[in-house]
Amino acid sequence: MKKEITITKHYVTFCSPGTMCAEESVKEIDEYNVEEAVQMSRDIKERHGALPYGFYFSTRGRAEEDLDSHEITRTGVYYLGGEVMTLERIRVRNRKDERILRSNMETNGWDEVVINRNSYKWTQPLHEKDTVLDMTHYPEMQTT
Repeated sequence: MKKEITITKHYVTFCSPGTMCAEESVKEIDEYNVEEAVQMSRDIKERHGALPYGFYFSTRGRAEEDLDSHEITRTGVYYLGGEVMTLERIRVRNRKDERILRSNMETNGWDEVVINRNSYKWTQPLHEKDTVLDMTHYPEMQTT
C-alpha cells in the first residue's frame, strides 16, 4: 500500500568546492525560485573561503507515520556561471594539464563539463537537467 505524503518542504542546496568533495549548505525555502536562490548564495561561505559554484532545489516529504522524510523531487544544478567545455574541445586542445580531466570524461562518458572559478577552480560534469546561469545578469555577484 502506497503511503500518502502529507508533509512536504522545499529546500535549496548550495554546493561549494571542498577538499575531496563538494561542501553543501541546505536552506529551507517557500518555493523554487532561481532569482532568490542566486541572491541567497551571496551569504554562503564554506571552509577556506569557498563560495558556491551552484545550487539545486529539492522537495522532501513524509507520511504522518514516517519517522523521517525522503526526497521526492530534485532539479538539476544551477551553476553560478562557468565555462562549458566539451570532450571534443579538450581532445583538440590536447593540453598536458587537462590530461586527467580528459581521461575522467572519457572513462565516465561525460560529453561536457562546467568549470567554475567563483572561489576555487571546480569542475563538474554537465548533465541534461543542469543550467549554467549567465552571471552578467547579476553584476553584484561578479568575481574578480
